[in-house]
Amino acid sequence: MSYAVATSPRRQRLLRFFLVGLSAAAVQTVLLWAFVDIGGLNYLFGAFVAIEITILFQYVLNNAWTFHRSKHTSRREYIVGMGKTNLVRGTAIPLQLGILYALVSATAIEYLIANAAAIAVTGLYRYALDATWTWN
Repeated sequence: MSYAVATSPRRQRLLRFFLVGLSAAAVQTVLLWAFVDIGGLNYLFGAFVAIEITILFQYVLNNAWTFHRSKHTSRREYIVGMGKTNLVRGTAIPLQLGILYALVSATAIEYLIANAAAIAVTGLYRYALDATWTWN
């Protein structure tokens, strides 16, 4: 029995969402590091910009792979879907930045590690909203 047959579509979708999120977390971390350590930006502003870039990155990957059964194909569907995911993930930005700020200011945790923790905490929230609203 192959892996694809042994798992439910919901489980496959969750795994794909996790893998896209993991790759986006890596991209976000590199962008955040570049904005802060090379560009000299404040870590919270750098995180905000990096998050927004990875929101768009994740939408493209999730639409093509994670939610391929219900993907947006027309120009209108694609733009509406991108707007929805931006709204969904945009609501997670204050949560992620709040966790990032709390961990950096209240502990000795380095900002890149704190950002990884903030990504992990907000991941299920983003999945639940994207799965039920963006690609219903």
